Amino acid sequence: MRTAARHSRLADRPARSQGGLLAAGVLLLALLAPTPARADVGATIIQRCTHGQSLSGFSQQDYRRALQELPAEVEEYSDCANLIRRAQLAAAGGGGAGSSGAEGASAIALSPSERAALGRVPHAGGASLQVGGQLVRPGVVHANIASALSSLPTPLLATLAFLLACAIALAANAIRDRVRARRTR
Repeated sequence: MRTAARHSRLADRPARSQGGLLAAGVLLLALLAPTPARADVGATIIQRCTHGQSLSGFSQQDYRRALQELPAEVEEYSDCANLIRRAQLAAAGGGGAGSSGAEGASAIALSPSERAALGRVPHAGGASLQVGGQLVRPGVVHANIASALSSLPTPLLATLAFLLACAIALAANAIRDRVRARRTR
């Protein structure tokens, strides 16, 4: 019986040591596994801007990163680029309330070069201007039917031609029926 008890204790030992090896292996894998990356701050700023949330509380580097990562469609269809720049300016100057978020839109002063460019814009009002060798009159639209048709896509032109042919066929059928109806009177 002693040998049986001793044998069972020896049989338990490998199971315990295998459990210890398994635990050590799991611990090693947990230490070697890459840590989940922190959410991209630039994307966070862009997301907050597109959702109309405050953009304050970020560093200059974060604002620069957000401007670099700004998708073209967000830049084109929203005012996020300006709002991020305003928040960046507010953070650089100590920040004023309302100027750092999407909820407050404040005017940015023009630079001297922008003022000079604005001063060079002609104040013609309703008078005609010479642009690219052609006289342009405000409010006058020169419509050319040939250019309007040539700018249409080919499948649309084909569909219009088919509809016109169907209308002509229906009209011809109606005229033929009227002529036959008059002859039978």
